[in-house]
Amino acid sequence: MLKDLLEAKKCFKLVCGAGNEDVEEVKRLVYVYALGGCKFFDLSANEEIVSAALESLHLARVEDAYISVSVGIKGDPHSNKAVIDYTKCINCGSCEAVCQQGAIQYAKVKKNRCIGCARCWKVCPRSAISYVSEEKKLDEVLPAIIEKGVDCIEFHVDGKDENEIFSKWHYINDNYNGLLSICISRGKMGDEELVNRIQKMINGKDDYSVIIQADGFPMSGGDDTYKSTLQAVATAEIVQNAKLPVYLMLSGGTNSKTCELAKMCGIDYHAVAVGSYARKIVKKYIDRDDFWTNHLELEDAVNAAKSLVATIG
Repeated sequence: MLKDLLEAKKCFKLVCGAGNEDVEEVKRLVYVYALGGCKFFDLSANEEIVSAALESLHLARVEDAYISVSVGIKGDPHSNKAVIDYTKCINCGSCEAVCQQGAIQYAKVKKNRCIGCARCWKVCPRSAISYVSEEKKLDEVLPAIIEKGVDCIEFHVDGKDENEIFSKWHYINDNYNGLLSICISRGKMGDEELVNRIQKMINGKDDYSVIIQADGFPMSGGDDTYKSTLQAVATAEIVQNAKLPVYLMLSGGTNSKTCELAKMCGIDYHAVAVGSYARKIVKKYIDRDDFWTNHLELEDAVNAAKSLVATIG
C-alpha cells in the first residue's frame, strides 16, 4: 500500500507535471523511472495520461507502484498555459531557449507540453508572454480517473479564494475515499496562514489520511544546488513545527541535494517529490526518436533515474 511506502520514509515521487499532457513523453518518463526504482508517479488529471502511465508500468513489469493525479484552482501556476502576443513578439528565441519542456518551438506554444513554469515569461524582452488558467472541472475529469483506480488525488491550493478551495476540497472528499494530498506553498500567504489553511482542510479527517506537499518554490528545480532546494526544506519545516497528523512531502525546487539538506536541518519527512530536475536529467534520452529500441541509451537513462531515486534513502 502507498501508506506503507510513506511510513517507511523512502518514498520518491516523480512529478510528470500537472499540466503535462504529452502522452508519449509521460509514457517514457514513467517507464524510465519505474525501471529506476520509483514507486510513486504524479500525473495530470487526464484519463489518457493515466492510461499511458499504467501501460508503462505494465511494460516495465512493475506492479507495486502508485499513481496520483493533480488538480487545482483557478490561477494556480500548475494549471497555467503560456500565450504569446504576436503583436509584441520579435521571434528572438529567448523563450524557446529556456523552456525545459520543449513546449515552445518557432515562437509557437505546444499547450500539451506547457506546465506553466513561467521561465519564458521571465526572459521575454518585449513582455509578449502571458498566461491563461486552464484548471480542470473536477466533475468532468475525476469520475473516469477514479474508476481506473488511482491511489491518490493531489489538490493544489495556492490562492486566496477560499470559497473555491473548500468547494473543490469537499467535492474531492465526497467522491473519493483514498489518500489525499494538499500541495501548498508560501507564495501567496504567510507562514501562519499556510498552517491555518492546512488545519482547516484536515479538520475532521482521519490522522495520516492526508499528505502535505510542502511546495517550496514551485517548478524551480532545474538546478542541482542547495539554494534551489532551500525553500522546499524551509516550507517543510513550517509544516513540521505545526505538529500535524499528516505525511510530509518535500517539493518545489527539489533535486539530488534535497534529502541531504533536509536531514541536516532536522526535517523528518516521509517523501520527496521531484519534477523539473528529474525530467531534466533524462530529457536527452526521452527525446530520442529511437527511445524504445536503443537499449544502450535506455540503460543510461535508467541509471540516471536510479541515481536520483537512490538519494531518498
